[in-house]
Amino acid sequence: MSENTQSPRKPRVAVVFGGRSSEHAISVVTAGAVLSAIDRDKYDVLPIGITTDGRWALTADAPERMAIADRALPNVADLADSEEGGVVLSVDPANREVVLTEPGAVPRALGEVDVVFPMLHGPYGEDGTLQGLLELSGVPYVGAGVLASAVGQDKEYMKRVFVSFGLPVGPYEVIRPREWEQNPAAARKKIVEFAAEHGWPLFVKPARGGSSMGITKVDDLSGLDEAIEEARRHDPKILVESLLRGREIECGVLEFEDGPRASVPAEIPPVTDHDFYDFEAKYIDSASGIVPAPIGDEATAEIQRLAVAAYEAISCEGLVRADFFLTEDGDFVINEVNTMPGFTPISMYPRMWQESGVSYPELVDRLIQAALTRSTGLR
Repeated sequence: MSENTQSPRKPRVAVVFGGRSSEHAISVVTAGAVLSAIDRDKYDVLPIGITTDGRWALTADAPERMAIADRALPNVADLADSEEGGVVLSVDPANREVVLTEPGAVPRALGEVDVVFPMLHGPYGEDGTLQGLLELSGVPYVGAGVLASAVGQDKEYMKRVFVSFGLPVGPYEVIRPREWEQNPAAARKKIVEFAAEHGWPLFVKPARGGSSMGITKVDDLSGLDEAIEEARRHDPKILVESLLRGREIECGVLEFEDGPRASVPAEIPPVTDHDFYDFEAKYIDSASGIVPAPIGDEATAEIQRLAVAAYEAISCEGLVRADFFLTEDGDFVINEVNTMPGFTPISMYPRMWQESGVSYPELVDRLIQAALTRSTGLR
């Protein structure tokens, strides 16, 4: 009897990135870093980019072309193998095959996918929409499920959930689309009354955005309308927050076999060339945080407790980065969580775990392995 020497098939990881949101370029940068770190001896990799108009495309496996170079942002369109056609994922849970369609050609099967690593940021990817598609397809995926992704993307409902779980949040006000469109004077008055109670400056931001895009620091009434319109370019619902005076502290949470654990925290020091820690400070000028944050053992233990509590409050899975303010009174106030945080080796989430004893390649592998062992469906 002959011995079967055929080696088992390696798990196939589809790294999905890009997308229709304003964070398209940052998603490409993040995916490039992950593609560089995935162990090719352990996994087969299929890079799939989503263009800014929503087309799924097979892309070059070229991490070196996915970085910010000379302040120029990368784009899926520059990486796609073809300007036409696209990649289709079956919504039949019994069939995980990916198919490539091209004009004038017979659809070509690219093989089955065992797990998806969704590296999208913002709407149409990080907000539960892609997660819902993957649930329908029966394909395991890295990170938060539909509910946690949706709550984690919408800063209003995120804060409401945190309050219901007893987590401390700062003062905020919400302006819904119809409020501004039908009666801007009343919406403006609502914000002015909020400022009268909590003081200027205010931060006006998209309720469902990220990477600090669309955020404006407003020092007085004269800049309010312009700030609202800038936020509405990214999301018709806006959030207005008061300035919290204190230190910006972040903490990562990662799922282990025995449950979620928190990393050492990091501090984002004040930036000197920007009004606040905005998009350019984060990604173009690469303002760097301090890891670990010099806040002492007691404060470190408290922020780790709060970070895990925030992770559990929104029913997260896999990973989350929780962002806090450490106020002048010595109290922590949670600002937000990111269910798919920036993930380049110099991003704060991987740096915090590096300092906590988990290297970048180990972090990527742990997330993939966790997804492979977790089934889709209600959980």
